[in-house]
Amino acid sequence: MISFLVLLGLVLLAMINVPIAVAIGVVSLLGMWATSSFDSVYNVALSVFDGASNFSLLAIPLFVLAGALMNSGGISVRLINFVNALIGFVRGGLSMVTVGVSMIFAEISGSSVADVAALGSILIPAMKKRGYKGTLAAAVTSSSASLAVIIPPSLPMIIYGAMADVSISKLFIAGLAAGGIASLGMFILCYYYAVKYNLPREESFSLRNVWKTFKQAIWALTLPIVILGSIISGFATATEAAGLAVLLALIIGFFIYKELNLSSLRKAIVESVNGTAVVMLLVSTSAALGLFLTEQQVPQQMASAILSVSDNKYVVLMMLNIMLFIIGMFLHGAAAIILVVPIVMPLISQLGIDPIQFGIILTLNIAVGQQTPPVASVLITASSIAKRDIWSVTKDNVLFIGVLFITLLAVTYIPALTGGVVSWLG
Repeated sequence: MISFLVLLGLVLLAMINVPIAVAIGVVSLLGMWATSSFDSVYNVALSVFDGASNFSLLAIPLFVLAGALMNSGGISVRLINFVNALIGFVRGGLSMVTVGVSMIFAEISGSSVADVAALGSILIPAMKKRGYKGTLAAAVTSSSASLAVIIPPSLPMIIYGAMADVSISKLFIAGLAAGGIASLGMFILCYYYAVKYNLPREESFSLRNVWKTFKQAIWALTLPIVILGSIISGFATATEAAGLAVLLALIIGFFIYKELNLSSLRKAIVESVNGTAVVMLLVSTSAALGLFLTEQQVPQQMASAILSVSDNKYVVLMMLNIMLFIIGMFLHGAAAIILVVPIVMPLISQLGIDPIQFGIILTLNIAVGQQTPPVASVLITASSIAKRDIWSVTKDNVLFIGVLFITLLAVTYIPALTGGVVSWLG
């Protein structure tokens, strides 16, 4: 009963806009105090410290900083020009450019909000100028930005890997398959909209222009190559690769493109610190919530309840997907992971479900949650840039959300999509 009241209290506090990290800390403290001796409450402080001191979590501020440096150092514009030279000749090419650049940006920052803020401010006005509906421009930008949590490096994957004690490098490798399916689906959908609305081609194809923009963007393209290459080859862990990404972004911004200066560096650092502080506070307070739930045997009780319905792992995965979809509509990605992982991991282990596969399933649900109101952090950001209402944008975004759902179903019911890629590349 106390466990139910704690979880209900967490939901209620979140609904009245209490910062989720504060809400988690408060309900964890009250729950521990109500069910144990007051002395055991001291364990909360130890749990909070341990939750934030995991070495793997160091990758989060480093990847966030790399994304901020990329945007400040002129890297984003060069990537847009290069991708536009490659595929801009296709009808509706600018929407495809948005998807293509988001794929590359995703391989550097790992943050969907950073992606939509950096690229949306450039590409949404450009699409509107070329005759795209504002709602469609926002929908394309918003959904493609969610590739940043699917394609490695992904901040939700890092948090999940640290909490579930799963290899982050293997999660990154498995994310390549899911990201590839989602990206292909979005490219096809962009072409469908281009034909439907008779959207323009950007420019005729020119090998000379491709080569010119490639030379300008080649240093920017080294970032995803270094990040993924070092992780897949085993040369570096995810955290070490994040450090390499920051170092390269500094070198490229200061000495090659020469668009990064001390003022923009300071701004990038402040942005990354602010973004990281929110996530790390969530992670640290979640350790206290995890301790409380474990002591109350909530994971075991939930496992028993689900198994009483069915012990077929695919039926259980369907039930978990429904639960994750609902949670994703109301909680941000990090908070959803923090709430779900301590509860469901014993069940995942009991049924023999690959924790890597489940990590990608959880990540895809977060991507869907970023696009489904009322929370929909990425959708809200894109709609704000486009100066359109989120509900009107959602109408054009439904099919893009459908692409994410198809990808989710594929990963859920074809385990080889994740396991096969890990075996092949890992």
